[in-house]
Amino acid sequence: MTPRLEEVTPRNFEAALGIEIRPDQRHAVEPVVHSLAEAFVHPAGVAWPRLIVDDDRPVGFLMAFLDIDWLGDGTVRRSGLWRLNIAAEAQGRGYGRFAVDSVAAEIRRRGGTRLYVTWHPGPTGPEGFYGALGFRTTGETSGGQTVGVLDLA
Repeated sequence: MTPRLEEVTPRNFEAALGIEIRPDQRHAVEPVVHSLAEAFVHPAGVAWPRLIVDDDRPVGFLMAFLDIDWLGDGTVRRSGLWRLNIAAEAQGRGYGRFAVDSVAAEIRRRGGTRLYVTWHPGPTGPEGFYGALGFRTTGETSGGQTVGVLDLA
């Protein structure tokens, strides 16, 4: 496995849109097209969408949020993983861990010390995945989702 991230461009846009998660996960994460639309409507630099490619084969999509106004009042700024879509046939091969590690590296590069993520609670949600990577719950919710944080220091 030698995955890499690619910026989403006109050249790979259709490949990004083709990333399909398992049907039982569709309630927990928006499709790639929704994420790209959100990236478009937010101020420049807030959304960091990337295609995950392995050996020139698209295997996933991630979108980070960078230095957002978390509470909407200017008092708390956070960065983290906004979306993670690993193609159904590519799951269980380490691409999710690669995605989280890549976002962590970008946040560190920008001087950040924490990586936040939210997830839908429940038996088919990704809580176990994030817990295994060291995320801890903060006790907060955001849009009905559990908020987790990973210390990067």
